[in-house]
Amino acid sequence: MLFKAEIDIMPLKALLDPQGKAVTSSLKNLNLSEIENVRIGKHISLEIEAPSKEIATEKVEEACKKLLANHLMESYEFVLEEMTGAEA
Repeated sequence: MLFKAEIDIMPLKALLDPQGKAVTSSLKNLNLSEIENVRIGKHISLEIEAPSKEIATEKVEEACKKLLANHLMESYEFVLEEMTGAEA
């Protein structure tokens, strides 16, 4: 079975986000001061071949923990969906 994972990785809320601060400041300069607390992360999309959704979930978790996210500075969440014939 083929699955697609959409992974969002964000800096931990307790940590300073310099990119987010810079964007927040720039938005104020563009007269968009209503927008605050910008946080910038990354989005990763991947496909995985696995016999079941449970195994695919385990593999995505492992990839996030071992490579994609720095657990000291980032948190992650993902959505996993089975791909249909038209998507594959």
